[in-house]
Amino acid sequence: MKRRKTNPRPDERTALTERLDWHRETVLLKCEGLSEADAHRAFLPSPLMTIAGLVSHLRWNEHSWFEVSLLGRPNRGPWTDGGHPDVEMMVDDVPLGRLVDEYQEQCERSRRIVAGLDLDAVEAAPPTHGEQMSLRWILLHMIEETARHNGHLDVLREFADGVTGE
Repeated sequence: MKRRKTNPRPDERTALTERLDWHRETVLLKCEGLSEADAHRAFLPSPLMTIAGLVSHLRWNEHSWFEVSLLGRPNRGPWTDGGHPDVEMMVDDVPLGRLVDEYQEQCERSRRIVAGLDLDAVEAAPPTHGEQMSLRWILLHMIEETARHNGHLDVLREFADGVTGE
C-alpha cells in the first residue's frame, strides 16, 4: 500500500483532512504483512499496548469523536459503566484483519461526516471537555492522536519483525 501524496498548497479543510488521512494510511501500513501473533504480542510492559489493541483504540476514537461527540449519536463502543477504561484495547481474540477492516469502515464514516459539515460546526453532544469543540478542533485532535499512536505502532512493528519507516 502506498499513501496518497498531500497537496503542498492546500486550503484549511484540505490540509486537515489530507493530513488525517495520511496518518490513517500510516496505521494501515504498519499492519501490512504482520503475523497474528505479532499483532497481538505486547512488546512493552503494558499488556494492552499491542498493534491490534492500538488499531482498535483508534477505531473507537474515530467513533467517539465524529459520531458520538460531533453528531450526538449513541455510543456503540465497548465501554460500560464500571468497566475497564481501556476495554477497546482488549482484543486478543479478534483477528487483525477484522480490526483493520473495522478501522477502515469507521474512517470512511468519519470522512462522510466531515464532508457534510462546516469546520466551525460544534459538538452536538454535551461537552465533556468543558466547552463544545469545533470540527476544526476535533480534526486537529485526531491528527495528533493518530500521529502519536503511529509512533507507538512504529516501535511495536520494529520489535515485532524489524520493519521500520514512516
